[in-house]
Amino acid sequence: MTIIEVINLSKHYGTKKAVDNISFTVEQGQVFGFLGPNGSGKTTTIGLLLGIINKTSGIIKLFESDDLDSARLNIGATLETPNFYPYLSGLDNLKIVAKIKRATDAQIQSALKLVDLSARANSPFRTYSLGMKQRLSLAAATLSNPDIVILDEPTNGLDPDGIRDVRQIIKRLADEGKTIFLSSHLLSEVEQVCSHVAVIKNGKLLKSGNVKELISRNPLARLKAENLEALNAILKTYPETISVTDEGDGLLVELQTDNLAALNQFLAEKGTYVSHLSLQKKTLEEAFMEITQMPNHASLLS
Repeated sequence: MTIIEVINLSKHYGTKKAVDNISFTVEQGQVFGFLGPNGSGKTTTIGLLLGIINKTSGIIKLFESDDLDSARLNIGATLETPNFYPYLSGLDNLKIVAKIKRATDAQIQSALKLVDLSARANSPFRTYSLGMKQRLSLAAATLSNPDIVILDEPTNGLDPDGIRDVRQIIKRLADEGKTIFLSSHLLSEVEQVCSHVAVIKNGKLLKSGNVKELISRNPLARLKAENLEALNAILKTYPETISVTDEGDGLLVELQTDNLAALNQFLAEKGTYVSHLSLQKKTLEEAFMEITQMPNHASLLS
């Protein structure tokens, strides 16, 4: 089932195109990462999905329905900065949210348990660390047991422990079958939790697809040798070589296959012996940089 469908969606502020004719889909059960640098249009897109911001043009469908008001009742969301009453306890803040969402006391307790805040439920919100505030925001988003949870930069400003806590909560929600729409600029975190991603920059959607496909375009091999200049020249004659990049202390070779034994044999037959040869996995960050810097936003996926 298609949970989110966006077709040619735009939001303009005068001459500024905050969101510029973007289209993508999110399927049921996906953990969908919405990636882009600050100011790229991520938060505006979330505002459009939630009905907080009015679109300029385009189509939004939620749960395959045009009845967005009804569909949004089945969405839980967090904004980039948690917004609660500072003098009330975490529990009392959730009770206010629960009245709006018609959630039960049992659902409040379940949400507190999910984010590991049961022990601090009666503490004032103002005494919470930033990580605890983000976790309370996640608890509020999941109160009514929504089928989709939309998270806007949920790890923004957190220390490594806080990032790990939020990551574990996202994985728990995914294990429960929730569809997650995660906006972030922290690529290493997205790579650990997301199954699919879309990349946005300057309001334009550059690429969307499966994470594994995105980061495994072609095998990469890292090589080191005493004479890198000679090694570079020989590698360019290897039939499986696509490109060679000089990284200063070694060479990075993009190959058509990951058969390093064949590469090593080819080099030996040419009288060249390397001191280091290893397969290098492409990271999501490297794929992201390729996408956002390619001329005319050419496709990385076939």
